[in-house]
Amino acid sequence: MANAERNLEAVPPKQYQASQSTWDKIAESKEFQDLMATKKTFIVPAFIFFVVYYFALPVLVGYAPQFMSTKVIGEVNLAYLFALSQFFVAWIIAGLYVRAANIFDRLAKDILNRAEDAKGGK
Repeated sequence: MANAERNLEAVPPKQYQASQSTWDKIAESKEFQDLMATKKTFIVPAFIFFVVYYFALPVLVGYAPQFMSTKVIGEVNLAYLFALSQFFVAWIIAGLYVRAANIFDRLAKDILNRAEDAKGGK
């Protein structure tokens, strides 16, 4: 374990170094704006869905207590099942985000590679 920890510490992550004007050019590029729009089309709906789903439990328990106290299996009612389902929904959203983030990272790497190529071609 000590060797593995030493190896992780020995290899710093590669960071892209650029001037402010280069970053401004990247931020103004169509590829970067497309990346940000792509991220927004995933993140905003996922966030809205999760917040609505999360707050649906207390709202339903407060405004429809008879419905939420409906027994499903033995003493387990709809409120308990809904609360348990929130864990699974959070895991599913996290898994979907990890998959989408891999795509975002690939697009960002392509943008940085193009910026490095343009900087090297000067």
